[in-house]
Amino acid sequence: MVSTEYERRIAARFATFDQDGNGFIAREDFNSVAKALLAEFTVTARSDRGQALYAGAEAFWQGMAGIADRDGDQRITRQEFVGGAVKRLRDNPDRFAEIARPFLHAALAVADADADGRVTVEDATRLLRVCQVPREIAGSIAAALDADGDGEIDERDVVPAFARYFTIAEQ
Repeated sequence: MVSTEYERRIAARFATFDQDGNGFIAREDFNSVAKALLAEFTVTARSDRGQALYAGAEAFWQGMAGIADRDGDQRITRQEFVGGAVKRLRDNPDRFAEIARPFLHAALAVADADADGRVTVEDATRLLRVCQVPREIAGSIAAALDADGDGEIDERDVVPAFARYFTIAEQ
């Protein structure tokens, strides 16, 4: 039996992907996040970082659709998300990390103003806010990603944490 807490957590994760709130996840949701991140960090879409972000968003969408879009309509419903993206991937978080990695890598590069491969906790918070993570928890999530407490976060911190967040165990 699926618990109420589990259902609440799944709904929150689904909402993170369903950027426009229309009840399903589609390619447009991934492109919307890419566009919003570029605007937030004033990076042009035609730049190398902008193109990498759109390519990463497309790769993430394709991976997600391949796992969860059971009826092939190019939309992932909440039921498909729970049945596909969550239940199938919870036993294999590394698979989810690999699907998300190109997008996460590119998103961090967009937020990385000095191109040193690391982002500040503040910039990670901004990135999370653009991705619809609620304001009241975005800062604490970003701070928790800074495992060594040096005020900076890199891809090695983000990818596994992202996979853990979206491949939650049923309670």
